[in-house]
Amino acid sequence: MQKQNKKSAAALVCAAIMLAGCAGPENKITSSSFIAMDTYISATLYGDNGKEAAGKIKEEILRLEGLFSVTDEKSDLWRINHTAGGNARVSPDTAEIIGKTLEICEKSGGALDITLYPVVAEWGFTGNEYKIPGEDILKSLLENTDYRRVKVTGDTVSVPEGFQIDLGASAKGYAGDKIIGIMKAEGVSSAIVNLGGNVQTLGAKPDGSDWNIGIQDPFGEGYIGTLRVKDKAVVTSGGYERYFEENGKRYWHIIDPSDGYPADNGIVSATVIGDSGMFCDAMSTALFVMGTDKSQEYWRKHRDFEMILVGDDGTVTVSEGIYESFSPSEGVKVDLIK
Repeated sequence: MQKQNKKSAAALVCAAIMLAGCAGPENKITSSSFIAMDTYISATLYGDNGKEAAGKIKEEILRLEGLFSVTDEKSDLWRINHTAGGNARVSPDTAEIIGKTLEICEKSGGALDITLYPVVAEWGFTGNEYKIPGEDILKSLLENTDYRRVKVTGDTVSVPEGFQIDLGASAKGYAGDKIIGIMKAEGVSSAIVNLGGNVQTLGAKPDGSDWNIGIQDPFGEGYIGTLRVKDKAVVTSGGYERYFEENGKRYWHIIDPSDGYPADNGIVSATVIGDSGMFCDAMSTALFVMGTDKSQEYWRKHRDFEMILVGDDGTVTVSEGIYESFSPSEGVKVDLIK
């Protein structure tokens, strides 16, 4: 069995391409990097107020990790999952992220479902002890999944007996939104943050130009192209991030709630661009599960984000709002979604 986890390496490479040429020597630069939320996190802030903000960023990320960890016995999520059938009191942040993520579960028609944790764990993706579960086991586990049965009332969250939730599809995005807020409060007007491949930008580069974000090639180590953005979140969900191979078949960590198997609907990478990191984080997972046709249909109906989809046949499709801002790598053909 071949095991892979390319997320950290990809994030480091992505950070390098994003920050190249961002600022001249006249700009005061504060950089911070650390490991949290099971990933490599980096932030680069420009201007006089960066140092104070950088310290608060790390504190905030570690605080949120303590609330959202599914394995920490002191976390809100642990308390929810071990008070199944009852009400668990949680922090305002936990109630907020669960409520907002449930909204995306609903809007996506269940393509995203935060109650899939037991299924993901059975595949071994939570502890890197990979295996292919039996069909009967998956059917049994799926009986205790349904995001619609998770209830948030004020500062209490309840899930039915036998249910467990996980916020892996939205926690990093939520954390990104929070630290963008911290930087704004500290007077920082130009910054870029990378939370394990979740990229969020504050304003433009110090010279007023756009940030250049590399979009990972899901079939290799390079990029399918670069995207020019300012004041946006850019989040990718891809089958290349965490997977294992057995008997020549690849099984990745993004699970389809309809059958409990890794999503196999024609997409190998879904990138969402928008104002909210949490929304983009959750929606990129939902689109990956939906597949190409349903994702395009969803985008045409809502149009409250932009997207870049890479199909399993290598086809790259880009939504109309960012088409002119995307520069494909040599040899990459792009189809327009409008």
